[in-house]
Amino acid sequence: MAAPVVFPRSRTGSGSAQYDAEGRELVADVREDEEQNVKLQETIELLLAAGYFRARIKGLSPFDKVVGGMTWCITTCNFDVDVDLLFQENSTIGQKIALTEKIVAVLPRMKCPHRIEPHQIQGLDFIHIYPVVQWLVKRAIETREEMGDQIRSFSVWQFNKHHKTPQDVEFAEQQPVSVSSVEKIKDVYRPQRKYRRAETHRLKDEESRIQSTLLEYGRRHGASTLSKADKESEKGNKKGPLSPGRAGGEGAEDLEEMRKIEEKKIQSLMKGLAAMDTEQGRIAASMVGSIVGLQSDEIQQIASEYAGRQSELQLGDGTERLSSSQQHQRTVTSLNRQMKNYEKRREKILGDHSELQQSYQQAESQLQEVKTLAERINSEMNNLEALETDENKEVLLVLRGLVAKNENLKKQEQEFRAQCKEEMAKLKQQISDLKESAGQGGGELSERDQLIAKQFQADQEKLQKIRLLLARKNREISQLQRKIDDIPSRAELTQYQRRFVELYNQVNNTHRETKQFYTLYNTLDDTKLYLEKEITLLNSIHDNFQQAMSSPSSTQQFLKQFEQMVEGIKVTKASLEKRKLEEKVKRDELNDNYLDLIDKQRLYFKTVKEFQEECRKNENLLKKLERKA
Repeated sequence: MAAPVVFPRSRTGSGSAQYDAEGRELVADVREDEEQNVKLQETIELLLAAGYFRARIKGLSPFDKVVGGMTWCITTCNFDVDVDLLFQENSTIGQKIALTEKIVAVLPRMKCPHRIEPHQIQGLDFIHIYPVVQWLVKRAIETREEMGDQIRSFSVWQFNKHHKTPQDVEFAEQQPVSVSSVEKIKDVYRPQRKYRRAETHRLKDEESRIQSTLLEYGRRHGASTLSKADKESEKGNKKGPLSPGRAGGEGAEDLEEMRKIEEKKIQSLMKGLAAMDTEQGRIAASMVGSIVGLQSDEIQQIASEYAGRQSELQLGDGTERLSSSQQHQRTVTSLNRQMKNYEKRREKILGDHSELQQSYQQAESQLQEVKTLAERINSEMNNLEALETDENKEVLLVLRGLVAKNENLKKQEQEFRAQCKEEMAKLKQQISDLKESAGQGGGELSERDQLIAKQFQADQEKLQKIRLLLARKNREISQLQRKIDDIPSRAELTQYQRRFVELYNQVNNTHRETKQFYTLYNTLDDTKLYLEKEITLLNSIHDNFQQAMSSPSSTQQFLKQFEQMVEGIKVTKASLEKRKLEEKVKRDELNDNYLDLIDKQRLYFKTVKEFQEECRKNENLLKKLERKA
């Protein structure tokens, strides 16, 4: 039966091929989790459906595919991740942890509803990775749909900057002709003045001036308006029911009278108009030159004639002008007086406004400080609630009680200080009153001072005791806080265990590789030594062969030496064979011990899992008992 491993998930990065002492490759027996494999395939299919086709590459590990896909989705959603996956595949454990921590730090900013830890991504826990990848893919598709129109319009704009379609070329060719035609039509149908009024200063009200201007261009505004009103009134009279008496007749008579009045008004305005030619009213260039070329003497003469005629007109209407000038002077005086009053009111309002603005700014700054304090308190409360677990719940309850007691003591201290300040102020006032009064009852005053001093000393000692008690409570609270911080939570312990196991695996792999390198080096060194001995032996045989063959006696001696060397080689080979057998026996014993340890490990993990299950059942039963109680 296959032996289980601690974390039955595929690992990449530092896993090289492992060999035994004889150089044969060892194949690790790893238990595959079917649910994890199913989630892995679903995750890769999601990334492919979203458009991350790099997940099809078979040479990449599942970690590189998943982390690369998550980074691609986050970047597609317009969020920055400081990760470079192009040239850092098959990373080490430290690099993997850094990558996963950066990704996990970005997910809360994206408001991801699913929570995930770095060790879950690094450990390829696809049961927890799949919901996060699913949400990221959905968010990436939504972002691409939102940005699709903007990207399309931007691409069209970039295309139009450097290229043109046949429709654009045709429009550019026809545009000058169309613009000239429109300009000609505007020139033909522009308003033309048909009449001119000689005395425009007699028109006092604005409505008369508007009607006169419209009549000069051949438009009868009042008549057309009346005609429309007449039509609407006639339609209303036809559709509506017949009113009793003479109501319908009176309405028609009123409309007729209004029409006659408007016609008379238009006729009176038309009397003051004179027909003009198309060239009339235009000042020629020669006339402008004559006006500009007038001499200064002629201009002064014309101005003096105008002043004389103006004085004659003023003499004729003296009485009327006098009364109007007095009235104007009074109006100006009253207006000046009102302006001064308004200026005073304005200065007063500005002063009040500046004061209110300062008070508003102060209140706003105080409100901002209160808001920041409230946010900081809420964040600290949330941190405390996040730290609360079943293990430290009782300790936190005790800590909350101590904190509430501490706050109550602080409040009592503040109230007591305020009370002491009030009493001290009262006592100082009494002392000042007594000093100002006459010097009667000196003995009684000194006794009262002694009584006040004794009371003040007692209150001061009481305050010192309260301060010492408060300091003691603060020390106890700080000690409890340090104890709580020293106790790691279950999640931290799990993460520590994973990290230590990963570190142990990495160190074990490195140690195994180093051991294999040492074994290989020693083997090659022994091989080299034996080859050198063999080469030396062959060289000596080759050098002495001719000399040994020169005489029969030397030949016999050479053969005897040769036989001794062969015997020595056989002895050495026998010793090496014996050593090899001993090493094989040791290897078999170690392999048996290893299999026993694997069985014990399997039993240990099975027992731990059963123990955890029983603990969970026990906790559920205890909760049910507490609810029933």
